[in-house]
Amino acid sequence: MTEGAAPGAARYIGRFAPSPTGPLHAGSLVAALASWLDARAHGGRWLVRIEDVDTPRCMPGTDRFILQQLATCGLVPDAPPEWQSARSAHYQRALDQLVAQGHAYPCACSRKDIEDAQAALGHARERHAALPYPGTCRHGLQGRTGRSWRFNATDFKQKQALAPDRSAQAATNSIANTLQHWSDRRLGPQQQDVARTVGDFVLHRADGLWAYQLAVVVDDADQGISDVVRGEDLADNTPRQIRLQQALGVPTPRYLHTPLVCGDNGEKLSKQNGARALDLADPLQALSQAARALGLPALEHPHNNSLGDALAQWVVAWRRHYNGSP
Repeated sequence: MTEGAAPGAARYIGRFAPSPTGPLHAGSLVAALASWLDARAHGGRWLVRIEDVDTPRCMPGTDRFILQQLATCGLVPDAPPEWQSARSAHYQRALDQLVAQGHAYPCACSRKDIEDAQAALGHARERHAALPYPGTCRHGLQGRTGRSWRFNATDFKQKQALAPDRSAQAATNSIANTLQHWSDRRLGPQQQDVARTVGDFVLHRADGLWAYQLAVVVDDADQGISDVVRGEDLADNTPRQIRLQQALGVPTPRYLHTPLVCGDNGEKLSKQNGARALDLADPLQALSQAARALGLPALEHPHNNSLGDALAQWVVAWRRHYNGSP
């Protein structure tokens, strides 16, 4: 345990989970640095997980290149990385559990079916937003063939409320509430009505691939992740993941969603909108820009720091700025 680490820090396990759809860019380095700093500020462990479950979007060799980029920046995991593509059996067991418990059901709807159903209700899809699933197959396929599997967000709320072995306090804090509440270490109290916002969400896709929501929950549980530190654009995934954690009976980590890095057009910097790969000719400069995006102070002696010295200074600054003590 590092000097000044918080009590119980040995239980801290954090992770960085990039998708190998392209090299790390400035925005993904911010997320990587934040998760590494938070782990070090707690005297905990930091893991790397390659989220390559969406195989058609993954670029061959990019996973290894990302690991090389991280190492160049001094961000080395405390255990060998894991690949989601090797964990299909774990996701299948989780889906089987959800089906057996009545929390998941087969769905025959295409994206066009969902758009048509919502249009009939007078709802139009907003830019960059998916339409909530209207529950067409929730009570049966009506002679059609199932294409995917969905989590029954509406029914699960009722099942949890009626479970006889749950204490009153547990029920109050569970998904039995209309809204899913959680607290983000940076953003503060949050809430979302999962049923109205996204509806019954996909666990296993029509193309045979595992959905991100199920994979990340299973992986975090199996790796014992205590704290999830990631970009703010993923904050709206959190309530779905909490519901799955509760359905599967696994712990819910603490969450911290970091500020987004935006491009000149004001939109989030991402591989989808052409973000350039990191220029790591000077890794200290790249890390300094990432630290600045996280609100950390400039280095005391910017031209006389080794990479290790700089990271050590940022760990101290992180502990002060983001309350490294639990």
